[in-house]
Amino acid sequence: MAQVLEFKLPDLGEGLTEAEIVRWLVEVGDVVAIDQPVVEVETAKAMVEVPCPYGGVVTARFGEEGTELPVGAPLLTVAVGAPEGTSGSGEDSGSDPESAGGSGNVLVGYGTGAPAARRRRIRPDRLDRSVTGAPVSGAPVVKAPVLEAPVAKVLVADASVSEGPVPVVSPLVRRLARQHDIDLRRLAGSGPDGLILRADVDRAIRTAEETATETARAARTPVQAQASAAAVTAAPNGVAAAVDAERIPLRGVRGAVADKLSRSRTEIPDATCWVDADATELMAVRAAMNAATGPSAGPKVSVLALLARICTAALARFPELNSTVDSEAREIVRLSGVHLGFAAQTERGLVVPVVRDAHTRNAESIGAEIARLTELARTGKLSPAQLTGGTFTLNNYGVFGVDGSTPIINHPEAAMLGVGRIMPKPWVHQGELAVRQVVQLSLTFDHRVCDGGTAGGFLRYVADCVEQPAVLLRTL
Repeated sequence: MAQVLEFKLPDLGEGLTEAEIVRWLVEVGDVVAIDQPVVEVETAKAMVEVPCPYGGVVTARFGEEGTELPVGAPLLTVAVGAPEGTSGSGEDSGSDPESAGGSGNVLVGYGTGAPAARRRRIRPDRLDRSVTGAPVSGAPVVKAPVLEAPVAKVLVADASVSEGPVPVVSPLVRRLARQHDIDLRRLAGSGPDGLILRADVDRAIRTAEETATETARAARTPVQAQASAAAVTAAPNGVAAAVDAERIPLRGVRGAVADKLSRSRTEIPDATCWVDADATELMAVRAAMNAATGPSAGPKVSVLALLARICTAALARFPELNSTVDSEAREIVRLSGVHLGFAAQTERGLVVPVVRDAHTRNAESIGAEIARLTELARTGKLSPAQLTGGTFTLNNYGVFGVDGSTPIINHPEAAMLGVGRIMPKPWVHQGELAVRQVVQLSLTFDHRVCDGGTAGGFLRYVADCVEQPAVLLRTL
């Protein structure tokens, strides 16, 4: 007789407490193998496939797609042991997860290594009462413990899934369509073989909004239009909101960013200083490095990589800024290594991948790691571990075409260097007016870890290295 085991949402690491169900990979009645992915969830850090540690027949699922579940909440139940009339998964049942056919692991890559079984569906009329979960003597539902996992297999943001007669679309595209009530079956995909892309859904959303606006405008009388324009209602929290205001849930990556920025503003007494620097020589050095040919020539070095290398040299001189504050102990914690975060904008929002042990790397090595992490961010493959643990952040907002900013510190770090766009400007060079490549640098710092003199010294050293890259040679 089959034994029914309950699989709960595991702790996906990095202190995450909840996840949203993006897509179920199995249905009730499916036969699953040990460590087979059964559900795709989205946390505040990444998209994750969660595998089930049991092999058997799925008897129940908990939560619809789009539902948020806390860690420890039931995900599904699995009847372990072959029901009468089926070949089953070949696993022996038992009183604990391992003896019941479970691997004891919940994330892809940490299982038994056994090949995944072909997905099969058990007909409801062939499931005995113990498999369907009905109260049958000798077939109790075993409450399995919440299992922890150190890392997660992260999905490509464009990972394709089939949805009935609809051409293949990604989970993110499906969710966007669901949020805006877009029927994917009515869309013609612009991708290969009719693949529905995000651009197709965005276009459908705009069309629907324009249609709704025109319909509303046509239905209004002049009096109604005047009343509608003046109508403002008080939201539950006391904030005035327009009648037609859209409410967007703060969750997932956007919610995590909101929480972190709010905490930073609440806890950290920050201050900002800035300086303009002549980056002409730095750009010339980069051009010379990238123009090198022959066996000794390495990969191209980006401006961001050079600035990152300058930051590690500056932090070696001003270690106060590579620290954090333990508020409860009222202590400043100086950190021995530099794990350099850099801000990256993606379709899922702003993320900050971390270059580990940046203080041990040269510009070429840092550049290669930045390129690798940027590609992972672009495709949605960054793991939670690659998005946490930073000690200092470099924010290149110049890519958005702006000169300056006062960035919010990436809590619990103590400082962030902001870099504006590098562009030709009039500049006094060697006593004469000339057109030079100028960049604005800004440093936002936690005033608890240092005073303005230290922050100014750090920023001045960075600017000196930008203006005269040879200065950096003294620290190599």
